[in-house]
Amino acid sequence: MAPIDSDDNRTAGEGEDSRAGRRKAARYVVPVAVMGVAAATIGLVPAIADSGDPDLPKVTAEQLIEKIAKSDVEQLSGTVKITTDLGLPNLGGLESGLMSGMSGAPGAAGEEDGSAADPSAKLTELVSGTHTLRVAADGPDRQKLSLLENAAEYSLIHDGKDVWGYDSASNEVYHSTTSGAAGQSEEQKERQKPEQDVPATPKDFADQALKAVDDTTSVTVDGTAQVAGRDAYRLVIEPKQEGSTVGAVSIAVDAKTGMPLKFTLTPASGGAAVVDVGFTQVSFAKPDASTFGFTPPKGAKVTEADEMAGAPEHGREAAGADVAGELDGLEVIGEGWNSIATFDTGGQGLPTASAGGDAGALGGFLGSFGDQVKGDFGSGTVFKTRLVNALITDDGKVYAGAVTKDALVKAADAAR
Repeated sequence: MAPIDSDDNRTAGEGEDSRAGRRKAARYVVPVAVMGVAAATIGLVPAIADSGDPDLPKVTAEQLIEKIAKSDVEQLSGTVKITTDLGLPNLGGLESGLMSGMSGAPGAAGEEDGSAADPSAKLTELVSGTHTLRVAADGPDRQKLSLLENAAEYSLIHDGKDVWGYDSASNEVYHSTTSGAAGQSEEQKERQKPEQDVPATPKDFADQALKAVDDTTSVTVDGTAQVAGRDAYRLVIEPKQEGSTVGAVSIAVDAKTGMPLKFTLTPASGGAAVVDVGFTQVSFAKPDASTFGFTPPKGAKVTEADEMAGAPEHGREAAGADVAGELDGLEVIGEGWNSIATFDTGGQGLPTASAGGDAGALGGFLGSFGDQVKGDFGSGTVFKTRLVNALITDDGKVYAGAVTKDALVKAADAAR
């Protein structure tokens, strides 16, 4: 099967959207680049468990990508299992604190004005471990995602103009209205978007992976599979370039609807999948309207999004400073799978343990598990996972991407 090699075969989104997607992904890099970039760069490899390969009509890679692009599924319900294994040491409370702080939500790093039900913090939990989600959708105005936890559940519900987040463990509710409501400031509109930034379903990941398809990429059809009881084709995406840590991306595409059903990512180094996301059960019937109804339970603490917009910034500063502000100078260097996100923190290098709080804990962690490197750029620390690596120089420059340590050092040297 001939791979796709030219720009003519890109899906909707093309070059500008691809670069924009990388920039959006990079919002998670400060200061622990690996976690957030991984959450938005990952796709999937040929590790799809199936119960026999169905006999389906032959299709080309171009035809299968077009089928995905034309998929118009708006009604569905099902269960999704997501497993992420970046190969990180056990971070314990540090991990949840850092990820919450990176979300940019007031209160995420322990502020009193925050909410345990704020989706911008809660959904970052998906970037590590194994989670089970229940999902449902009925057009663009009604969606529901529930994260099932031990004896608890977190739900994010979009119903018309209302967006509700509910954390049963704390009995807290977060409420916002969809962006564009009359009288809202630009800051409020940005904070109140119903979409989550962290990919949660096979389609979310597939959209990210397909934006990377260009002449640095090989795309083929590798047989068929059965996922959640449905016949599917397997679309395999592989980098052509040397230096990428990505091995391959394999997307199981529903033969009837074109809906991505499953994908898994295995790194170039081999071993277990870094990310495995797929439906274990799915139905394309219209969900019952009651699925999207929500009334705050009696006694629940309800936090309105606009109440949090003016919350103090000290918690985010303790976690490593305002993410959005630090990324104002973000650039993407290189091309294709070897793209590297880089920005200047303004002279703030790796924090030391003496900094205290989350920043000090982060500095101690990176100092213990990172690799010290030197080059023409000076010196710094490379923090490595099975997929994404990040170089933080001593003078506050950050270079991060799904590339090898040597590629990061080379990029830092070239920037001098």
